[in-house]
Amino acid sequence: MDERFEYLEHTADAKFRAYGKTLEEAFENAAFAMFNVMIDTDTVENKVSQEIELSSEDIEALLFNWLSELLFVFEVETMVFGNFIVDRVEEDNGGCRIYAKAIGEDIDLSRHKFDTEVKAATYNDMKVEKTPQGWMIQATVDT
Repeated sequence: MDERFEYLEHTADAKFRAYGKTLEEAFENAAFAMFNVMIDTDTVENKVSQEIELSSEDIEALLFNWLSELLFVFEVETMVFGNFIVDRVEEDNGGCRIYAKAIGEDIDLSRHKFDTEVKAATYNDMKVEKTPQGWMIQATVDT
Protein backbone atom coordinates (compact mmCIF):
# COMPACT_ATOMS: atom_id res chain seq x y z
CA MET A 1 0.00 0.00 0.00
CA ASP A 2 1.65 3.24 -1.16
CA GLU A 3 -0.70 5.80 0.33
CA ARG A 4 -0.24 6.46 4.07
CA PHE A 5 -3.12 8.90 4.44
CA GLU A 6 -5.32 11.40 2.65
CA TYR A 7 -7.20 14.46 3.81
CA LEU A 8 -10.94 14.67 3.19
CA GLU A 9 -13.04 17.77 2.76
CA HIS A 10 -14.61 19.04 5.99
CA THR A 11 -16.17 22.43 6.66
CA ALA A 12 -14.50 23.35 9.94
CA ASP A 13 -12.26 20.56 11.21
CA ALA A 14 -9.57 18.30 9.74
CA LYS A 15 -10.76 14.92 8.47
CA PHE A 16 -8.50 12.19 7.16
CA ARG A 17 -8.26 8.56 6.19
CA ALA A 18 -5.18 6.60 7.16
CA TYR A 19 -4.25 3.27 5.62
CA GLY A 20 -2.11 0.32 6.56
CA LYS A 21 -1.45 -3.26 5.59
CA THR A 22 -1.91 -4.02 9.29
CA LEU A 23 -4.04 -2.41 11.97
CA GLU A 24 -0.83 -1.28 13.67
CA GLU A 25 0.36 0.48 10.51
CA ALA A 26 -3.02 2.20 10.11
CA PHE A 27 -2.79 3.49 13.72
CA GLU A 28 0.74 4.78 12.99
CA ASN A 29 -0.46 6.57 9.87
CA ALA A 30 -3.48 8.07 11.68
CA ALA A 31 -1.12 9.64 14.22
CA PHE A 32 1.15 10.83 11.41
CA ALA A 33 -1.81 12.40 9.57
CA MET A 34 -2.94 14.22 12.72
CA PHE A 35 0.52 15.67 13.37
CA ASN A 36 0.82 16.68 9.71
CA VAL A 37 -2.28 18.85 10.20
CA MET A 38 -0.31 20.82 12.79
CA ILE A 39 3.26 20.82 11.52
CA ASP A 40 5.53 19.75 8.69
CA THR A 41 6.70 16.51 10.26
CA ASP A 42 9.82 16.56 8.05
CA THR A 43 11.16 19.22 10.46
CA VAL A 44 10.90 16.86 13.45
CA GLU A 45 14.04 15.00 14.49
CA ASN A 46 13.95 11.56 16.13
CA LYS A 47 15.59 12.50 19.45
CA VAL A 48 13.31 11.04 22.13
CA SER A 49 10.81 8.23 22.37
CA GLN A 50 7.59 8.31 24.40
CA GLU A 51 6.16 4.89 25.35
CA ILE A 52 2.37 4.74 25.16
CA GLU A 53 0.17 1.91 26.40
CA LEU A 54 -3.59 2.37 26.44
CA SER A 55 -6.69 0.25 26.98
CA SER A 56 -10.23 0.90 25.76
CA GLU A 57 -13.55 -0.89 25.50
CA ASP A 58 -13.49 -1.09 21.68
CA ILE A 59 -11.33 -0.26 18.67
CA GLU A 60 -12.92 3.16 17.99
CA ALA A 61 -12.40 4.19 21.63
CA LEU A 62 -8.80 2.99 21.35
CA LEU A 63 -8.25 5.17 18.28
CA PHE A 64 -9.82 8.16 20.06
CA ASN A 65 -7.65 7.57 23.16
CA TRP A 66 -4.50 7.09 21.03
CA LEU A 67 -4.94 10.41 19.23
CA SER A 68 -5.99 12.15 22.47
CA GLU A 69 -2.96 10.84 24.37
CA LEU A 70 -0.62 12.08 21.64
CA LEU A 71 -2.24 15.52 21.82
CA PHE A 72 -1.93 15.48 25.62
CA VAL A 73 1.81 14.74 25.46
CA PHE A 74 2.20 17.40 22.75
CA GLU A 75 0.48 20.04 24.90
CA VAL A 76 1.69 19.14 28.40
CA GLU A 77 5.23 17.97 27.70
CA THR A 78 5.67 20.34 24.71
CA MET A 79 6.86 17.55 22.44
CA VAL A 80 6.25 17.12 18.74
CA PHE A 81 6.33 13.78 16.95
CA GLY A 82 7.15 12.77 13.41
CA ASN A 83 7.44 9.02 13.74
CA PHE A 84 5.20 6.42 15.35
CA ILE A 85 5.79 2.74 16.00
CA VAL A 86 2.81 0.66 17.05
CA ASP A 87 4.21 -2.63 18.31
CA ARG A 88 0.79 -4.21 18.61
CA VAL A 89 -2.92 -3.65 18.90
CA GLU A 90 -4.76 -6.39 20.76
CA GLU A 91 -8.49 -7.06 20.63
CA ASP A 92 -10.30 -9.52 22.89
CA ASN A 93 -13.49 -9.84 24.91
CA GLY A 94 -12.07 -7.52 27.57
CA GLY A 95 -11.53 -4.67 25.12
CA CYS A 96 -8.59 -3.36 23.12
CA ARG A 97 -5.01 -2.38 23.93
CA ILE A 98 -2.26 -0.55 22.11
CA TYR A 99 1.47 -0.74 22.78
CA ALA A 100 3.33 1.99 20.92
CA LYS A 101 6.08 4.59 20.78
CA ALA A 102 5.89 8.17 19.57
CA ILE A 103 9.26 9.47 18.43
CA GLY A 104 10.19 13.12 18.13
CA GLU A 105 11.66 15.96 20.13
CA ASP A 106 10.93 18.95 22.32
CA ILE A 107 9.24 21.78 20.46
CA ASP A 108 11.76 24.24 18.99
CA LEU A 109 9.89 27.29 17.70
CA SER A 110 12.91 28.33 15.61
CA ARG A 111 12.42 25.18 13.50
CA HIS A 112 8.85 24.03 14.11
CA LYS A 113 6.24 26.17 12.38
CA PHE A 114 2.70 25.29 13.39
CA ASP A 115 0.08 25.56 10.65
CA THR A 116 -3.14 24.60 12.39
CA GLU A 117 -3.99 23.97 16.02
CA VAL A 118 -5.55 20.58 16.68
CA LYS A 119 -7.66 20.97 19.82
CA ALA A 120 -9.02 17.44 20.22
CA ALA A 121 -9.79 14.11 18.62
CA THR A 122 -13.49 13.47 18.00
CA TYR A 123 -15.76 10.49 17.43
CA ASN A 124 -17.40 12.34 14.51
CA ASP A 125 -17.61 9.99 11.49
CA MET A 126 -14.87 7.76 12.98
CA LYS A 127 -14.26 4.41 11.28
CA VAL A 128 -11.82 1.55 11.72
CA GLU A 129 -12.40 -0.96 8.94
CA LYS A 130 -10.73 -4.03 7.50
CA THR A 131 -10.45 -3.71 3.72
CA PRO A 132 -9.21 -6.06 0.97
CA GLN A 133 -5.92 -4.07 0.98
CA GLY A 134 -5.50 -4.02 4.77
CA TRP A 135 -7.00 -1.45 7.14
CA MET A 136 -8.59 1.99 6.81
CA ILE A 137 -9.04 4.48 9.64
CA GLN A 138 -11.18 7.57 9.22
CA ALA A 139 -10.96 10.29 11.84
CA THR A 140 -11.85 13.93 12.38
CA VAL A 141 -9.93 16.24 14.69
CA ASP A 142 -11.25 19.51 16.07
CA THR A 143 -9.19 22.46 14.79
